[in-house]
Amino acid sequence: MTLSIGLIGCGNISRAHLRGYLAVPDQGAVTAVADIDPITAAERAEQAGGARAFASYRRMLDEADVDAVDICLPHHLHAEAIIAAAEAGRHILCEKPLCLTLPDTDRIAGAVASAGVTLMCAHNQLTLPAVARARAIIDSGVLGQVYELRTTDSFFNDFDPATMGWRAHAATSGGGELIDTGYHPTYLLLYLASARPAAVTAMLSTHRLAFMEGEDSARVLVRFSDGAVGEVVTSWAYEAAPFTEKFSVVGERGSLWSDGTTLWHKPRGQEPTREQFPAVDSVPAVCADFVARVRDRARPVHTHEEGTDVLKVILAAYRSAQEQREIGL
Repeated sequence: MTLSIGLIGCGNISRAHLRGYLAVPDQGAVTAVADIDPITAAERAEQAGGARAFASYRRMLDEADVDAVDICLPHHLHAEAIIAAAEAGRHILCEKPLCLTLPDTDRIAGAVASAGVTLMCAHNQLTLPAVARARAIIDSGVLGQVYELRTTDSFFNDFDPATMGWRAHAATSGGGELIDTGYHPTYLLLYLASARPAAVTAMLSTHRLAFMEGEDSARVLVRFSDGAVGEVVTSWAYEAAPFTEKFSVVGERGSLWSDGTTLWHKPRGQEPTREQFPAVDSVPAVCADFVARVRDRARPVHTHEEGTDVLKVILAAYRSAQEQREIGL
């Protein structure tokens, strides 16, 4: 069976999502698209190979025969689109973040449970083989008790007021860089920790993109329920210093670290070993993974449950920075 996909939102990120489905045409195909911009919708429909184009995703849900939807809307529109799709009985892949408020996470959980559909968060960096291998090493116990973790995602973003659009405004983005690009190292941190977050402390900064309503850089500390401490370092203001790792983990019996394709593992007192993995175009990969999991009726790595934990950490970070104190979860 080929899964029929309805693409909701035809902005820039939808191009990468579409590549994911075009790579597995015998498993999933975009047969409908929805966007308020008719030109953009028509362009994406043509790229999909002749999909039906709609000006409203609600009309698409009513009229198009799709099994699932892929939500690529601005942040503040995610919750309503997820709930509408669930109530229409469609499986859901949603770009980050899941939504912007904790009451909305409760509404989403209720809608998904009532409909019995799958909701997968598009946490694309979890498709990287180095990440999966690191998690396997941690789960094997060879590092012993995990003490500390760090995840990073920083780059020089050339946004300006003319090109930034809805991301410049807290009402539509939910904050600043942390809830956007910073969302990636946050879900990666929680995945590697494999423990519930218990407390959050954060410092937010605006180093360069002063026209934004939110921060352009963030450092977030997370204490986990098992005692481990994690750090998220993320920014749109600067290029990271050379040799900055994508993630690292230290424990009682050793450590591991990676740039995303090369993974190093160093048992305490021994020489490090090195594993090399192929580069992965992670956004298309997460779309292909969504199709496979819906077809196989398998639970996604991150559903709305993990997406809610990520949002809790980010919202606690914003509160911590505002109140200048640690926030318990």
